[in-house]
Amino acid sequence: MTASLPPEVRRLVIATLVNTFGNGVYAAVGALYLTRAAGLSVHEVGLGLTIAGLVGLVASTPLGVVADRLGPNRAYVGFLLLQAVTMTALTQVRSFGLFVAVVGVTAIADSGQRGAKGALIAGLVPSDQRVRTRALLRVTTNIGMGIGMALAGIVLAVDQREVYVIALLANAATYVVTAGLVQWGMTRVAPVPSADGPSALTALKDRPFLAFVALDGLLSMHNAMAQVAIPLWVATATDAPTWVISVLLVVNAASVILLQLRVARGTEQLAGAARAGRRAGVLLALACGVLAITDFTAGWVTIALLIVAALVHVLGEMLQSAGGWGISFELAPPGGQGQYQGAYAMGTQVGDLVAPVVLTVVAVSWGWPGWLLTATIFLLAGAFIPVAVRRHRQLLVPAEDAAGPAALGLR
Repeated sequence: MTASLPPEVRRLVIATLVNTFGNGVYAAVGALYLTRAAGLSVHEVGLGLTIAGLVGLVASTPLGVVADRLGPNRAYVGFLLLQAVTMTALTQVRSFGLFVAVVGVTAIADSGQRGAKGALIAGLVPSDQRVRTRALLRVTTNIGMGIGMALAGIVLAVDQREVYVIALLANAATYVVTAGLVQWGMTRVAPVPSADGPSALTALKDRPFLAFVALDGLLSMHNAMAQVAIPLWVATATDAPTWVISVLLVVNAASVILLQLRVARGTEQLAGAARAGRRAGVLLALACGVLAITDFTAGWVTIALLIVAALVHVLGEMLQSAGGWGISFELAPPGGQGQYQGAYAMGTQVGDLVAPVVLTVVAVSWGWPGWLLTATIFLLAGAFIPVAVRRHRQLLVPAEDAAGPAALGLR
């Protein structure tokens, strides 16, 4: 897959594969390690992760500024090494207080590396190839996570503390290897001194951009929809066998691997990216509508509709990702990619925090009316993304250079 890629992109792909392999291992074993080996309750794990999510959300944009000032290479390496330290520290957790401290610092490091990685891509890759690179890295992420989660089955089968600890340390090692791949042999992107770039936290004062971030965050609830809401819906509200849940997850993962690059075409420019956001809202709403119908069907009709919903959902998911990448890159001012990538990540972070509760309470508990309400949320969020982008352009592009909304293709 990497032979025909530019050297910098090829190195990013390899680094991402290593990193996400370790993440996949931890994703599969982390919860059981914390509850069975570290002795935490399910409630403590959930509360600790929620606190960590809030910490990461608050830190995201300021840490993006750090990436701009230090240079994305140095910042990315630093945050990866910090994640290696916190993952190692997690093997020593025995109390709730220590757990919160470790996952809080982990959330800071994770938020920092997200913004730094986005700024690194922006600095290394020509503007017309940034979205394609992001799409390629997302495909790589799915492959790496899949391999890691599959091999984690060995750890789960053994189910002993010592083996869980080895798995966590292996994940820590992948952060170190990833940092090494970024540190050595990759072109340095120059830092932006404060005097030469936008002021700190400019992104948080950019209201149209923040409106886009909020709308994109609503669309990003599709993550919890696929991983939480749809499995619960299948298991509790339909007569479909539970093995269908695995089929739907495989459909999602395989579709991203096979189609994300193709779906991302045309989102390199702002107009195409905004249209992708709108279309994502339509498709995600349509998926919710199909799921609502399964409240009334039975047998193979339900199974067929669930697969249709999964396919429509993943198309919307891929369009949302591609559109978000394109918009976040294009709206960032020169020298501000780090903080804008950090601010852009806040949308997904908020979505990940609130979506599991919102979707389980509304969509799963209320049945078909809940799915239709969720569809309305997706539809409106997607419809307003071009509006937010157009507003941003109207504020920042000089009147003599702006041909109007029609020329931008944002209507």
